[in-house]
Amino acid sequence: MPQSQQQPPLAGIKVVDLTRYLAGPFCTQILGDYGAEILKIEPVENPRGELGDSGDGKRPDSYFFLSANRSKKSIRLAIKKPEGREILMRLIDAADVVVDNFRPGVMQAIGLDYETLAARNPRIITCSISGFGSTGPLRDFPGFDQIAQGMSGLMSVTGTVESGPTRVGIAICDLLGGIFSAQGILLALEARHRDGRGQRVETSLLESIVSILTWSAGIYFETGKTPAPAGNNHPLSSPHGVFKASDRPFNIACGNEAMWKKFVKVIARPELAADERFTSSGRRIKNRAALTEEINRALQPHPAEHWIGVLNREGIPSGPILTIEEMFKHPQTAARQMLLKLPHPELGEYLTTGLAAKLESTPGKITRPPLVGEHTDEVLAAHGYSRKDLERLRTSGIIA
Repeated sequence: MPQSQQQPPLAGIKVVDLTRYLAGPFCTQILGDYGAEILKIEPVENPRGELGDSGDGKRPDSYFFLSANRSKKSIRLAIKKPEGREILMRLIDAADVVVDNFRPGVMQAIGLDYETLAARNPRIITCSISGFGSTGPLRDFPGFDQIAQGMSGLMSVTGTVESGPTRVGIAICDLLGGIFSAQGILLALEARHRDGRGQRVETSLLESIVSILTWSAGIYFETGKTPAPAGNNHPLSSPHGVFKASDRPFNIACGNEAMWKKFVKVIARPELAADERFTSSGRRIKNRAALTEEINRALQPHPAEHWIGVLNREGIPSGPILTIEEMFKHPQTAARQMLLKLPHPELGEYLTTGLAAKLESTPGKITRPPLVGEHTDEVLAAHGYSRKDLERLRTSGIIA
């Protein structure tokens, strides 16, 4: 079968999406990008009242919403009303996965916990994303990205000693929480192939960062001491960080001794290799400030573009520090299809990022974010509701 006719890998998987804000929507967006049918349940009253509202009433959806809700179908449903709840249960009975990012206990309080749903549909998989998880003393605390960044230790190793703790510039806990949730759902689907039963999947913003602390955690495990923030420098390697050419800063990463010895020749400073302060990685880290000063002086005759070209040709990793705009205009971004432009009925044009994981035989496919309630009639009709049913439900405020 030609690639263009292949179904995406999650075709046939149906997900009921009860999420909001970022972590949950990012999880379901990933699943939708790879072919799952995502039924995003939105309230009849005040839909999409989330962060990033433009405030001018001119833009229908904020980019906060648009950035995490593509490849989905939108159903406006009053799930707190009995008949709305009945519709929701019919959707869940036909689904493979239900995803939420409420505080722990909310799904149980409204009768949508795994045990209740599995009694009706043993194949159902539920996934819950919270700030801190369903157990422990912080179970009931509200969880937002920056709070989790601070608690995870991430902020303590980000920035510099002078700057103090610094947040990562994107909502990294939310986004990784979404990625790990999508991973957990895929693992549960794979397990279901063996025994035919679903299960409960859970993660939290805090766990999403703690699980990737890698060498920062390793330094603490080995020494018993918390690593200090290293700013733009790699804590285990030198020279490995940001350096200044004649026009702008750029990154250089000398990852081993062979690279270091080649590097000093490229910058026309071979004597640095014999300098007692710099004869080993440990000494270069200890004397990093002095080494950085020497390197910056050697780099001054040429702009960053010159050095990036020369160093990479010699096998020494180097690259520019781009703004978001520069990155999206870079030919490498275009070559890897990481900027997509799609038509949108209200915006005219919708820009979005491309797929990071590219499958050759069963590729994913991105569709624009849905208009609010755009698929209500389509989805409910597919679940047995007649035109008359839909008219009555809309008149009574159950759907919109």
